[in-house]
Amino acid sequence: MPTTGEQIRLAKLFDGADNIVIVAVDHGLYFGPLPGMIDLPSVIGSIAGADAILMGPGMPAHCQDVFYKRDAPRLIIRLNWGSNYAAQWKYKHSHSVMMTSVAEAVSEGADLVIGSLTLQNPDESEDAHNVEIFSECVSQKKALGIPMVGEVYPTGGDDTLPEDLQEAVYIGCRMAAELGADLVKTFYTGQKFGEITKATPVPVLALGAKKTPREIDALQLAYDAINAGARGIVFGRNVLQAKSPERFLDALMEVVKAKKTPQIVAAKFGLS
Repeated sequence: MPTTGEQIRLAKLFDGADNIVIVAVDHGLYFGPLPGMIDLPSVIGSIAGADAILMGPGMPAHCQDVFYKRDAPRLIIRLNWGSNYAAQWKYKHSHSVMMTSVAEAVSEGADLVIGSLTLQNPDESEDAHNVEIFSECVSQKKALGIPMVGEVYPTGGDDTLPEDLQEAVYIGCRMAAELGADLVKTFYTGQKFGEITKATPVPVLALGAKKTPREIDALQLAYDAINAGARGIVFGRNVLQAKSPERFLDALMEVVKAKKTPQIVAAKFGLS
């Protein structure tokens, strides 16, 4: 049962809406500077219309202006670092370590926190350690009444075979909820994604992963995920690497919140 603090902060995140849009800008933790995020403080204002922004623990100090206003997006700070996220180095394992505590994240302005969980590693002890790290995040967030997003991100990411990704996400999302996550962020797995949302007793958020070839493809991914039961979308590169991040974000909000079709929205905003 969520605490009063968790319930209040979750209600503020959704703000009466069925679905939410979060923009992730924490890629520098794993990839270093990427196009669209090289000088993050200079572009952060273009995504101020999101419901929340996801950052690494050191970046709010450089981007705090976007959070000053009354209607500002909520701030989500990542708690742990896993080696499997550094895809460019093709790690086969996922060793997870804490980067910051929930209390430290709150001191940086966090409204929510996010903790990752990667399972089915080559060594069973890695899985046990990753569950231990995740459970520590849950324990800390409960003590402070801060909602936590649990991220289920299998080693290999979206390069994993579709049937393997489906199974890993199906099991992992339920485990993250059982361990105490208030929401779960994970891959959209395609036609069977509805099985995942039905089996997960907390809101599921679909992530965007790699930049899609066309902007309408990203809108279609969001549309399909929402129609399969997702309660929100977490996009990073698909927003900040768009031709116009602000215009694309506005389009994404219409797909996710108003459930308009990608074709109608793309035509309205001049996206292709």
